[in-house]
Amino acid sequence: MSISFDICIKTILLKEPLFITSFASISSLGKTSEEVWQSYLQGKALFSAKEFDSENPTYIAALAKTSNAEIEKIQQENAKYEQLDKSVLLALYSSRKAIENTTWKEDFGVNIGSSRGATGLFEKYHQEFIETGKTSTLASPTTTLGNISSWVLQDLESNGPEISHSITCSTALHSLLNAIAWIESGLSEKFLIGGSEAPLTPFTIAQMKALKLYAPFNASENFPNKSLAFSKTRNTMILGEASASFCLEKENSAHAKAKIIGFGYGSEKLVHNISISSEADCLQKSMRMALKNANLKTVDAIVLHAPGTKKGDLSEFKAIQNVFSEKLPALTSNKFMIGHTFGASGAMSLEMAILMLQEQHFIENPHYKNTKIPSILKTIMVNAVGFGGNAVSIIIST
Repeated sequence: MSISFDICIKTILLKEPLFITSFASISSLGKTSEEVWQSYLQGKALFSAKEFDSENPTYIAALAKTSNAEIEKIQQENAKYEQLDKSVLLALYSSRKAIENTTWKEDFGVNIGSSRGATGLFEKYHQEFIETGKTSTLASPTTTLGNISSWVLQDLESNGPEISHSITCSTALHSLLNAIAWIESGLSEKFLIGGSEAPLTPFTIAQMKALKLYAPFNASENFPNKSLAFSKTRNTMILGEASASFCLEKENSAHAKAKIIGFGYGSEKLVHNISISSEADCLQKSMRMALKNANLKTVDAIVLHAPGTKKGDLSEFKAIQNVFSEKLPALTSNKFMIGHTFGASGAMSLEMAILMLQEQHFIENPHYKNTKIPSILKTIMVNAVGFGGNAVSIIIST
Protein backbone atom coordinates (compact mmCIF):
# COMPACT_ATOMS: atom_id res chain seq x y z
CA MET A 1 0.00 0.00 0.00
CA SER A 2 2.74 2.49 0.92
CA ILE A 3 4.63 1.82 -2.33
CA SER A 4 1.68 2.58 -4.59
CA PHE A 5 0.86 5.64 -2.48
CA ASP A 6 4.39 7.03 -2.93
CA ILE A 7 4.19 6.49 -6.69
CA CYS A 8 0.87 8.33 -6.78
CA ILE A 9 2.38 11.32 -4.98
CA LYS A 10 5.33 11.55 -7.39
CA THR A 11 3.06 11.74 -10.41
CA ILE A 12 0.93 14.69 -9.21
CA LEU A 13 3.45 17.26 -8.00
CA LEU A 14 2.59 20.87 -8.78
CA LYS A 15 4.83 22.18 -11.54
CA GLU A 16 4.62 25.67 -10.09
CA PRO A 17 2.53 27.33 -7.35
CA LEU A 18 -0.94 28.47 -8.34
CA PHE A 19 -2.26 31.81 -7.15
CA ILE A 20 -5.47 32.91 -5.48
CA THR A 21 -5.92 36.42 -6.87
CA SER A 22 -9.32 37.25 -5.40
CA PHE A 23 -11.92 35.80 -3.07
CA ALA A 24 -15.24 36.69 -1.48
CA SER A 25 -17.85 35.12 0.75
CA ILE A 26 -21.19 35.61 2.41
CA SER A 27 -22.09 33.92 5.69
CA SER A 28 -22.99 34.67 9.28
CA LEU A 29 -19.52 36.27 9.48
CA GLY A 30 -20.57 39.00 7.05
CA LYS A 31 -20.69 39.86 3.36
CA THR A 32 -17.32 41.58 2.83
CA SER A 33 -13.76 40.60 3.72
CA GLU A 34 -13.63 43.49 6.16
CA GLU A 35 -16.77 42.33 7.95
CA VAL A 36 -15.56 38.74 7.99
CA TRP A 37 -12.21 39.66 9.51
CA GLN A 38 -13.78 41.85 12.18
CA SER A 39 -16.07 38.96 13.12
CA TYR A 40 -13.05 36.70 13.50
CA LEU A 41 -11.32 39.26 15.69
CA GLN A 42 -14.39 39.52 17.93
CA GLY A 43 -14.42 35.74 18.28
CA LYS A 44 -18.09 35.41 19.20
CA ALA A 45 -20.31 32.50 18.25
CA LEU A 46 -22.75 33.67 15.56
CA PHE A 47 -25.65 31.38 16.33
CA SER A 48 -29.31 32.22 16.70
CA ALA A 49 -32.29 30.09 17.72
CA LYS A 50 -35.03 28.95 15.34
CA GLU A 51 -38.15 26.85 15.85
CA PHE A 52 -38.30 23.92 13.44
CA ASP A 53 -40.67 21.69 15.40
CA SER A 54 -42.51 21.47 18.69
CA GLU A 55 -39.32 20.60 20.57
CA ASN A 56 -36.69 22.99 21.88
CA PRO A 57 -35.32 25.79 19.68
CA THR A 58 -32.51 24.82 17.30
CA TYR A 59 -29.18 26.57 16.88
CA ILE A 60 -28.41 27.83 13.38
CA ALA A 61 -25.81 30.16 11.84
CA ALA A 62 -27.88 32.30 9.49
CA LEU A 63 -27.07 35.37 7.41
CA ALA A 64 -27.60 38.74 9.02
CA LYS A 65 -30.50 40.89 7.78
CA THR A 66 -28.17 43.12 5.74
CA SER A 67 -26.66 40.09 4.02
CA ASN A 68 -30.07 38.59 3.30
CA ALA A 69 -31.07 41.91 1.76
CA GLU A 70 -28.22 41.57 -0.75
CA ILE A 71 -29.41 38.09 -1.68
CA GLU A 72 -32.98 39.34 -2.12
CA LYS A 73 -31.71 42.09 -4.46
CA ILE A 74 -30.13 39.49 -6.72
CA GLN A 75 -33.30 37.39 -6.68
CA GLN A 76 -35.36 40.38 -7.79
CA GLU A 77 -33.07 41.35 -10.69
CA ASN A 78 -35.02 39.32 -13.22
CA ALA A 79 -37.79 36.74 -13.40
CA LYS A 80 -35.36 33.86 -13.93
CA TYR A 81 -33.62 34.51 -10.63
CA GLU A 82 -36.89 34.54 -8.72
CA GLN A 83 -37.10 30.75 -9.21
CA LEU A 84 -33.59 29.96 -7.97
CA ASP A 85 -32.70 28.24 -4.71
CA LYS A 86 -30.88 30.23 -2.04
CA SER A 87 -27.76 28.08 -2.52
CA VAL A 88 -27.53 29.42 -6.09
CA LEU A 89 -28.18 33.02 -5.06
CA LEU A 90 -25.46 32.84 -2.39
CA ALA A 91 -23.02 31.58 -5.02
CA LEU A 92 -23.99 34.37 -7.43
CA TYR A 93 -23.23 36.93 -4.73
CA SER A 94 -19.81 35.56 -3.66
CA SER A 95 -18.76 34.89 -7.25
CA ARG A 96 -19.68 38.37 -8.45
CA LYS A 97 -17.73 39.91 -5.59
CA ALA A 98 -14.69 37.72 -6.26
CA ILE A 99 -14.66 38.58 -9.97
CA GLU A 100 -15.06 42.32 -9.27
CA ASN A 101 -11.48 42.47 -8.03
CA THR A 102 -9.96 40.88 -11.14
CA THR A 103 -9.46 41.72 -14.80
CA TRP A 104 -11.08 38.44 -15.86
CA LYS A 105 -13.29 38.64 -18.92
CA GLU A 106 -15.00 35.62 -20.42
CA ASP A 107 -12.65 32.63 -20.70
CA PHE A 108 -12.52 31.21 -17.18
CA GLY A 109 -13.90 27.98 -15.82
CA VAL A 110 -16.42 27.68 -12.99
CA ASN A 111 -16.69 24.95 -10.37
CA ILE A 112 -18.87 25.90 -7.41
CA GLY A 113 -19.77 22.70 -5.58
CA SER A 114 -22.45 21.93 -3.02
CA SER A 115 -23.12 18.99 -0.75
CA ARG A 116 -26.92 19.21 -0.90
CA GLY A 117 -27.65 21.82 -3.55
CA ALA A 118 -31.17 23.22 -3.86
CA THR A 119 -32.40 21.87 -0.52
CA GLY A 120 -34.96 24.56 0.18
CA LEU A 121 -36.58 24.38 -3.25
CA PHE A 122 -36.58 20.60 -3.29
CA GLU A 123 -38.40 20.47 0.05
CA LYS A 124 -40.90 23.07 -1.17
CA TYR A 125 -41.65 21.23 -4.42
CA HIS A 126 -41.89 17.87 -2.70
CA GLN A 127 -44.36 19.26 -0.17
CA GLU A 128 -46.48 20.61 -3.04
CA PHE A 129 -46.42 17.18 -4.65
CA ILE A 130 -47.53 15.47 -1.43
CA GLU A 131 -50.39 17.93 -1.01
CA THR A 132 -51.59 18.16 -4.63
CA GLY A 133 -50.11 15.24 -6.54
CA LYS A 134 -48.57 17.74 -8.97
CA THR A 135 -45.41 19.77 -9.11
CA SER A 136 -44.12 22.98 -10.65
CA THR A 137 -42.86 23.08 -14.23
CA LEU A 138 -39.46 24.31 -13.01
CA ALA A 139 -39.09 21.75 -10.23
CA SER A 140 -36.51 19.72 -12.13
CA PRO A 141 -34.18 22.32 -13.71
CA THR A 142 -34.00 24.40 -10.54
CA THR A 143 -33.07 21.49 -8.27
CA THR A 144 -30.50 19.61 -10.37
CA LEU A 145 -26.94 19.15 -9.13
CA GLY A 146 -25.47 21.34 -11.87
CA ASN A 147 -27.70 24.26 -11.02
CA ILE A 148 -25.15 26.33 -9.09
CA SER A 149 -22.13 26.35 -11.42
CA SER A 150 -24.25 26.70 -14.54
CA TRP A 151 -26.05 29.78 -13.21
CA VAL A 152 -22.78 31.35 -12.01
CA LEU A 153 -21.27 30.76 -15.47
CA GLN A 154 -24.32 32.36 -17.13
CA ASP A 155 -24.41 35.27 -14.70
CA LEU A 156 -20.73 36.11 -15.24
CA GLU A 157 -21.02 35.54 -19.02
CA SER A 158 -18.02 33.25 -19.20
CA ASN A 159 -17.31 30.91 -22.11
CA GLY A 160 -15.15 28.61 -20.02
CA PRO A 161 -15.89 25.06 -18.80
CA GLU A 162 -18.49 24.49 -16.09
CA ILE A 163 -18.21 21.68 -13.52
CA SER A 164 -20.67 20.70 -10.84
CA HIS A 165 -20.20 18.07 -8.18
CA SER A 166 -21.04 16.95 -4.66
CA ILE A 167 -18.50 15.16 -2.50
CA THR A 168 -20.34 15.87 0.74
CA CYS A 169 -18.45 18.14 3.15
CA SER A 170 -15.15 18.15 1.24
CA THR A 171 -16.90 19.46 -1.89
CA ALA A 172 -15.40 22.97 -1.95
CA LEU A 173 -11.80 21.79 -1.68
CA HIS A 174 -12.47 19.16 -4.34
CA SER A 175 -13.47 22.03 -6.64
CA LEU A 176 -10.01 23.46 -6.03
CA LEU A 177 -8.48 20.08 -6.97
CA ASN A 178 -10.51 20.13 -10.20
CA ALA A 179 -9.22 23.60 -11.03
CA ILE A 180 -5.62 22.55 -10.39
CA ALA A 181 -6.06 19.64 -12.81
CA TRP A 182 -7.53 21.84 -15.54
CA ILE A 183 -4.89 24.56 -15.17
CA GLU A 184 -1.95 22.14 -14.88
CA SER A 185 -3.15 20.31 -18.00
CA GLY A 186 -3.19 23.53 -20.00
CA LEU A 187 -6.91 23.25 -20.73
CA SER A 188 -7.69 26.44 -18.80
CA GLU A 189 -5.69 29.37 -17.44
CA LYS A 190 -8.20 30.58 -14.86
CA PHE A 191 -10.84 28.97 -12.68
CA LEU A 192 -13.48 30.32 -10.31
CA ILE A 193 -13.94 27.74 -7.56
CA GLY A 194 -15.74 27.40 -4.24
CA GLY A 195 -18.72 26.00 -2.40
CA SER A 196 -22.24 27.13 -1.57
CA GLU A 197 -24.76 25.74 0.89
CA ALA A 198 -28.18 26.79 2.21
CA PRO A 199 -29.04 23.90 4.57
CA LEU A 200 -31.19 25.67 7.16
CA THR A 201 -34.36 23.79 6.21
CA PRO A 202 -36.66 21.58 8.30
CA PHE A 203 -35.83 18.28 6.59
CA THR A 204 -32.06 18.89 6.65
CA ILE A 205 -32.13 19.81 10.33
CA ALA A 206 -34.26 16.74 11.05
CA GLN A 207 -31.75 14.53 9.24
CA MET A 208 -28.84 15.76 11.33
CA LYS A 209 -30.85 15.34 14.51
CA ALA A 210 -31.80 11.81 13.47
CA LEU A 211 -28.08 11.03 13.19
CA LYS A 212 -27.72 12.42 16.74
CA LEU A 213 -25.06 14.85 15.56
CA TYR A 214 -26.76 18.13 16.47
CA ALA A 215 -25.93 20.35 19.44
CA PRO A 216 -28.55 20.50 22.22
CA PHE A 217 -30.06 23.92 22.82
CA ASN A 218 -28.78 25.74 25.89
CA ALA A 219 -29.43 29.48 26.00
CA SER A 220 -26.65 30.04 28.55
CA GLU A 221 -23.96 28.37 26.41
CA ASN A 222 -21.51 30.87 24.85
CA PHE A 223 -19.94 28.38 22.42
CA PRO A 224 -22.43 25.56 21.81
CA ASN A 225 -20.46 24.14 18.88
CA LYS A 226 -17.49 22.56 20.64
CA SER A 227 -15.23 22.14 17.64
CA LEU A 228 -11.72 21.21 18.88
CA ALA A 229 -13.00 20.26 22.35
CA PHE A 230 -11.53 16.77 22.04
CA SER A 231 -12.82 15.50 25.39
CA LYS A 232 -16.49 16.37 24.80
CA THR A 233 -19.00 13.67 25.66
CA ARG A 234 -21.63 14.36 23.00
CA ASN A 235 -21.96 15.69 19.47
CA THR A 236 -22.32 19.45 19.05
CA MET A 237 -22.65 20.08 15.32
CA ILE A 238 -24.64 23.16 14.24
CA LEU A 239 -25.55 24.02 10.65
CA GLY A 240 -24.80 27.31 8.94
CA GLU A 241 -25.42 28.82 5.49
CA ALA A 242 -22.58 30.24 3.40
CA SER A 243 -20.91 30.62 0.05
CA ALA A 244 -17.27 31.41 -0.71
CA SER A 245 -15.64 31.85 -4.13
CA PHE A 246 -11.98 32.07 -5.18
CA CYS A 247 -10.22 33.12 -8.36
CA LEU A 248 -7.41 30.71 -9.12
CA GLU A 249 -4.83 31.27 -11.86
CA LYS A 250 -1.37 30.37 -13.02
CA GLU A 251 0.15 33.83 -13.31
CA ASN A 252 1.40 35.67 -10.24
CA SER A 253 0.47 39.32 -9.87
CA ALA A 254 0.50 42.16 -7.41
CA HIS A 255 -3.09 41.23 -6.61
CA ALA A 256 -2.30 37.69 -5.48
CA LYS A 257 -3.72 37.01 -2.00
CA ALA A 258 -2.00 33.66 -1.43
CA LYS A 259 -0.37 30.86 -3.37
CA ILE A 260 -1.21 27.18 -3.35
CA ILE A 261 1.98 25.21 -2.86
CA GLY A 262 0.63 21.77 -2.00
CA PHE A 263 -2.47 19.62 -2.21
CA GLY A 264 -3.45 16.13 -1.18
CA TYR A 265 -6.45 13.86 -1.11
CA GLY A 266 -7.33 10.51 0.38
CA SER A 267 -10.13 8.07 1.06
CA GLU A 268 -10.65 5.11 3.34
CA LYS A 269 -12.71 1.96 3.55
CA LEU A 270 -16.13 2.61 5.06
CA VAL A 271 -17.49 0.67 8.02
CA HIS A 272 -20.68 2.74 8.17
CA ASN A 273 -22.23 5.37 5.86
CA ILE A 274 -21.14 8.25 8.10
CA SER A 275 -18.15 6.63 9.79
CA ILE A 276 -14.55 7.71 9.86
CA SER A 277 -11.70 5.58 11.19
CA SER A 278 -10.49 6.27 14.71
CA GLU A 279 -7.32 7.94 13.38
CA ALA A 280 -8.83 9.36 10.17
CA ASP A 281 -6.79 7.36 7.68
CA CYS A 282 -8.14 9.45 4.79
CA LEU A 283 -6.89 12.68 6.37
CA GLN A 284 -3.50 11.17 7.12
CA LYS A 285 -3.19 10.32 3.43
CA SER A 286 -4.29 13.79 2.28
CA MET A 287 -2.01 15.64 4.74
CA ARG A 288 1.04 13.52 3.92
CA MET A 289 0.43 13.99 0.20
CA ALA A 290 0.05 17.76 0.60
CA LEU A 291 3.27 18.02 2.62
CA LYS A 292 5.24 15.97 0.10
CA ASN A 293 3.67 17.91 -2.74
CA ALA A 294 4.85 21.17 -1.12
CA ASN A 295 8.23 19.68 -0.15
CA LEU A 296 7.57 20.51 3.51
CA LYS A 297 7.96 18.63 6.78
CA THR A 298 5.50 20.81 8.66
CA VAL A 299 3.36 23.96 8.47
CA ASP A 300 2.82 26.89 10.80
CA ALA A 301 -0.88 26.26 11.36
CA ILE A 302 -3.78 24.01 10.40
CA VAL A 303 -7.43 25.00 9.96
CA LEU A 304 -9.18 21.78 10.89
CA HIS A 305 -12.41 20.44 9.44
CA ALA A 306 -13.57 19.59 13.01
CA PRO A 307 -17.38 19.84 12.70
CA GLY A 308 -18.01 19.56 16.44
CA THR A 309 -18.75 15.83 16.53
CA LYS A 310 -17.08 13.57 19.07
CA LYS A 311 -15.55 11.10 16.67
CA GLY A 312 -14.94 13.48 13.78
CA ASP A 313 -12.96 16.00 15.82
CA LEU A 314 -10.95 13.46 17.80
CA SER A 315 -10.07 11.29 14.80
CA GLU A 316 -8.77 14.33 12.90
CA PHE A 317 -6.67 15.33 15.91
CA LYS A 318 -5.20 11.82 16.10
CA ALA A 319 -4.46 11.96 12.38
CA ILE A 320 -2.58 15.23 12.88
CA GLN A 321 -0.63 13.71 15.77
CA ASN A 322 0.34 10.77 13.58
CA VAL A 323 1.50 13.00 10.74
CA PHE A 324 3.28 15.71 12.74
CA SER A 325 4.31 13.66 15.82
CA GLU A 326 5.36 15.76 18.81
CA LYS A 327 5.74 19.06 16.92
CA LEU A 328 2.13 19.97 16.27
CA PRO A 329 1.39 23.11 14.24
CA ALA A 330 -0.97 25.67 15.77
CA LEU A 331 -4.52 24.35 15.45
CA THR A 332 -7.78 26.21 14.93
CA SER A 333 -11.18 26.03 13.21
CA ASN A 334 -14.06 28.41 12.54
CA LYS A 335 -17.00 26.12 13.26
CA PHE A 336 -17.24 27.31 16.87
CA MET A 337 -18.41 30.59 15.29
CA ILE A 338 -20.26 29.70 12.07
CA GLY A 339 -21.14 26.03 12.48
CA HIS A 340 -20.86 23.48 9.72
CA THR A 341 -21.67 24.80 6.25
CA PHE A 342 -21.48 21.37 4.61
CA GLY A 343 -20.13 21.67 1.04
CA ALA A 344 -19.04 25.28 1.63
CA SER A 345 -17.08 24.48 4.81
CA GLY A 346 -13.73 23.89 3.11
CA ALA A 347 -14.09 27.18 1.26
CA MET A 348 -14.88 29.05 4.49
CA SER A 349 -11.83 27.46 6.13
CA LEU A 350 -9.68 28.46 3.14
CA GLU A 351 -10.90 32.05 3.43
CA MET A 352 -10.01 32.03 7.12
CA ALA A 353 -6.51 30.79 6.31
CA ILE A 354 -5.96 33.46 3.64
CA LEU A 355 -7.12 36.22 5.98
CA MET A 356 -4.79 34.99 8.74
CA LEU A 357 -1.89 35.06 6.28
CA GLN A 358 -2.80 38.53 5.06
CA GLU A 359 -3.25 39.99 8.52
CA GLN A 360 -0.48 37.91 10.12
CA HIS A 361 -2.79 37.14 12.99
CA PHE A 362 -3.75 33.68 14.24
CA ILE A 363 -7.41 33.25 15.24
CA GLU A 364 -7.68 30.97 18.25
CA ASN A 365 -10.47 28.55 18.97
CA PRO A 366 -11.64 28.85 22.62
CA HIS A 367 -11.98 25.08 22.94
CA TYR A 368 -8.31 24.33 22.25
CA LYS A 369 -5.20 25.79 23.90
CA ASN A 370 -2.16 25.86 21.63
CA THR A 371 1.16 25.49 23.42
CA LYS A 372 2.72 27.94 20.98
CA ILE A 373 1.29 30.36 18.44
CA PRO A 374 3.63 31.32 15.59
CA SER A 375 4.69 34.96 15.53
CA ILE A 376 4.95 34.81 11.74
CA LEU A 377 2.56 32.85 9.55
CA LYS A 378 4.07 31.57 6.31
CA THR A 379 2.29 28.30 5.60
CA ILE A 380 -1.20 27.11 6.57
CA MET A 381 -2.85 23.78 5.86
CA VAL A 382 -6.62 23.55 5.38
CA ASN A 383 -8.43 20.23 5.89
CA ALA A 384 -11.85 19.04 4.77
CA VAL A 385 -13.44 15.61 5.02
CA GLY A 386 -16.94 14.38 4.24
CA PHE A 387 -19.29 11.44 4.58
CA GLY A 388 -17.82 8.67 2.50
CA GLY A 389 -14.33 9.12 3.90
CA ASN A 390 -13.18 11.63 1.25
CA ALA A 391 -10.51 14.03 2.51
CA VAL A 392 -8.65 16.97 0.97
CA SER A 393 -5.74 18.97 2.38
CA ILE A 394 -4.49 22.21 0.83
CA ILE A 395 -1.36 24.14 1.81
CA ILE A 396 -1.21 27.86 1.10
CA SER A 397 1.59 30.35 1.73
CA THR A 398 2.35 34.05 1.48
